[in-house]
Amino acid sequence: MAKKAVLAGASGLIGSHLLQILLEQAYYDEVVILVRKTLPLQHHKLKQLVVDFDQLQSYAEELKGDVVFSCLGSTKKKTPDLALYRKIDHDYPLLMAQIAKQNGIEQYHLVSSIGANKNSSMFYPKLKGETEADITTVGIPALHIYRPSFLAGDRGEKRPMEKFWVVVMKLLTPLFIGGWKKYRAIKGATVAMAMYKQSLKKATGVFVYESDKIEQIS
Repeated sequence: MAKKAVLAGASGLIGSHLLQILLEQAYYDEVVILVRKTLPLQHHKLKQLVVDFDQLQSYAEELKGDVVFSCLGSTKKKTPDLALYRKIDHDYPLLMAQIAKQNGIEQYHLVSSIGANKNSSMFYPKLKGETEADITTVGIPALHIYRPSFLAGDRGEKRPMEKFWVVVMKLLTPLFIGGWKKYRAIKGATVAMAMYKQSLKKATGVFVYESDKIEQIS
């Protein structure tokens, strides 16, 4: 039986690697990506669906398949408006989960972040924690939540400070041992491979993968 994957966030660091994996590997026969504008990419398995994420429910008929991958996310530099930031990181992934449930999709894979905690006093971890909690209540049979640490990899844009921190994290990584392993920097490609591999499994329930566990299963 033909397998179909739906992916949002295909232009980002993790999403772009995941898209490449989904297209290269034989397991999925069709890959639908939700984009604001068409990506310069063609493949016989690929369908690009240009959407208005504020009107995502109107595309519900197109969002059918076996699995949804949400790699959506922003940064304060890109999105200084915190209300819009919340839309991208919380509202859109939640709405996709609700549509997935409505369409009988059995798996949902969410990229969250290390330190996600709905009770945090800080904006970012609180937002990620609330997103996890709200999607958990939707009731999708298999919910996989990934909490990567500092992401390493080429984002295709200039981020001088991020390059600085990449160097710092490389120096610090050997010091993160034992319970601190989850704070090691992790490649976007590693997270993407872990997401793909977990999507091949039939387990049901809510699964949370900290960064060190993501490294193990990739």
